[in-house]
Amino acid sequence: MTVTARLALTDTREAADLSAFLLRLLRFDKAAVVRLQAVGQASEEGRDGVLAVFGRLPLGGSGALAIRTARLGGLDEPVDLTVSAGQLLDGVDAETGAVALPAPVTGPAWAGLLPPRTGWRPVGAPPVAEVYPELMAGVREFRERSEAVPAHHRTRAVLDGLADEIWSRPVGVLPELPLRAVHAAYVIGFLKPGAPLTAHRAGGWLRLSAPAGSVVLRTAAAPGAGLGLSPLR
Repeated sequence: MTVTARLALTDTREAADLSAFLLRLLRFDKAAVVRLQAVGQASEEGRDGVLAVFGRLPLGGSGALAIRTARLGGLDEPVDLTVSAGQLLDGVDAETGAVALPAPVTGPAWAGLLPPRTGWRPVGAPPVAEVYPELMAGVREFRERSEAVPAHHRTRAVLDGLADEIWSRPVGVLPELPLRAVHAAYVIGFLKPGAPLTAHRAGGWLRLSAPAGSVVLRTAAAPGAGLGLSPLR
């Protein structure tokens, strides 16, 4: 495949949203990588495209995948690359909406196993107003318990174990959904007051979607790769 060196987002708002997403990923890991998938789709105006950017949030030992999509003003050919998140951020032109694609890198294991494209079934629509208090209670508990650990014992393994204990708890209004999904949506900026949330399952995968993006958890061994791409707005 010949790599498309530059993509054109539909407008500068898409560029700003993509930049904000990448900045949040880089706060967790300065060496973060992302996997990009772009496909074309027919529209009344001609042939447009959709870009999906996948990044991993290292929240505890399990982590979560965050997905941000953006509309493209056209696409000559499909794109599927793993690249540096920092270099991709440098390639986003906020004034024109253009995205220069950096050279591909060897990706981590998670980048080779993405959620399935099809087979998602709805499991619920938890209201933000009901899940937010649980989320904040978990944030406070993690902070208080981690601060109570003596400094010489406060290792990454200890903190990851504490995070896994708290965020693996089920959401009260939707027990099939762990708090980890809500927490991931919050820290990546997808959880907004009043924004609708929907939860879906496909095999061993769970997805929590909001208008700004989705987070996906791999809860069990599950075959398949490649999440279907669709515009968010």
